[in-house]
Amino acid sequence: MRSSARRSFATGLGSFGIGLAAFLVSPFALAQPPAGECPQPRFTGKAPAEYLALKDPLPSDAQNLKAGEKLFLGKSDGARCAMCHGKKGDGKGPMAEQFVPRPRNFACAETVNGIPDGQLFWIIRFGSPGTSMPAHDELDDTQIWQLVAHLRRLAR
Repeated sequence: MRSSARRSFATGLGSFGIGLAAFLVSPFALAQPPAGECPQPRFTGKAPAEYLALKDPLPSDAQNLKAGEKLFLGKSDGARCAMCHGKKGDGKGPMAEQFVPRPRNFACAETVNGIPDGQLFWIIRFGSPGTSMPAHDELDDTQIWQLVAHLRRLAR
């Protein structure tokens, strides 16, 4: 290889290396785990103390679990969580690819089980700043708790 060709090749590699390094430390590289990764990194801040301390007051009975599932799947008025989070809650819904960071994988027990009930309630109610998770102020408290129960079931 001629010395001018080697210099050109080395310069090209240097530019590529700088670009690759910039991408690897960018928030986009860090904020985009593959859909379905388990566990996933967290992007949502901690809920205020009055929400964080909340515990799901509803029994995890068949009626509440079924209602939460219907809300999640969009089979009733209100949320349509499965559009982003997928029918199985695995973060692979039909709209998931367009979001950075990707939707939460609720099928991952390692990710979900460490999140307090009140944190999940707060995220559903108010959304998750810095992500595409919208606020769901159209849902009443009972519906949100039913969704929390369904998310817990998905993570088993």
